[in-house]
Parts: sequence; C-alpha cells; structure tokens
Amino acid sequence: MKAWKWINKHYIRTVIIVTIIVNALVVCLSFLPGYNGELPYAVRQLPLLNAILNSFTFIFLTGALIAIKKGNIKIHRRFIYGAFTTTLIFLLSYVTYHFLAPSTPYGGDGWLAGVYYFILITHIILAAAIVPLALMSFFSGYNDHRERHRKWVRFSMPMWLYVSFTGVAVYILISPYY
Repeated sequence: MKAWKWINKHYIRTVIIVTIIVNALVVCLSFLPGYNGELPYAVRQLPLLNAILNSFTFIFLTGALIAIKKGNIKIHRRFIYGAFTTTLIFLLSYVTYHFLAPSTPYGGDGWLAGVYYFILITHIILAAAIVPLALMSFFSGYNDHRERHRKWVRFSMPMWLYVSFTGVAVYILISPYY
C-alpha cells in the first residue's frame, strides 16, 4: 500500500504539470497573431496531418477497446501506446501550426454553421478535459491498478473517442476556408 501512495503521488503530480502546460500552451496560442507572410507548403499541410493523426488516434482507441473486451491486455496496451503516440505528434503539429498561422475563421452560414460551432465548442472543452483523464487512465493502467484504471477509463475512453472523431469533423468542415 505504501508503494501505491508513492506512485500515485508522483504520477498525479506529473498529470497536473502536463495538463497545465498543454492547456496553457493551447490557450496562449489562441492569442498569437500568426505569421503575416506566405506560409510554407509544409506548414499549410499541418491541418490535414492533424486530421489524419486524429483518425489514427480514433482507430487505435477503438482497437484498444476491442482488444480489452476480448481480454487481450498485450494488444490493448499496444493500441493505447499508439493512441498516445499519435496524440503527441498531433499536439506538436497543432502547436506548430497555430504558432505560425493566423486563425482561420469559419466561412459557412445557416444550420451548418450551428453544427460546426457546436462540434467545435464541445471538441475544445472536452479536449482540455481529456488531458488529465487520459493521463490518469494511462498511469493507473501502466502501474496495473486495474480497478482504478477501469474507473478512469469509464470517463476518458468515450471522451477521447469523441475528441479524436470531432477533430476530424472540425477539419472537414473548416478545410474549405484554409
């Protein structure tokens, strides 16, 4: 029990620090004006890369869910590692793009604009919330605290699936305006 408290304390501290850094960085980027000149081709392609990475995250999470339902912990872990890897690459790409590029306004109107803004707002809120939940799920699973892991995953898995899916939807809806 003493070992659990030490591990718990240390990974909770890590989760808090990473959550603050990631969410603060994303918020700060929303206030930057972006580069005023012509963006290099590679930078202009980053939103597409982000959508692809979100697609892979969704696929990996779905694979992890199927694997654990079948009792295959080894495959489940591999899919989770894949989801965290694509999410980390996404985060680096997202930060790079929003550091360099000005914000892209949505150009649509009517009911589709309402759909877009609903998806965007729920995506943003849940993307901020998923950071600590996914990390707590990861650390509790990594340390083989199964009951605690199951409790965290009940919230984090559906939320992370939603965030990765709606990330692709946001890209599809705004891509004509880039």
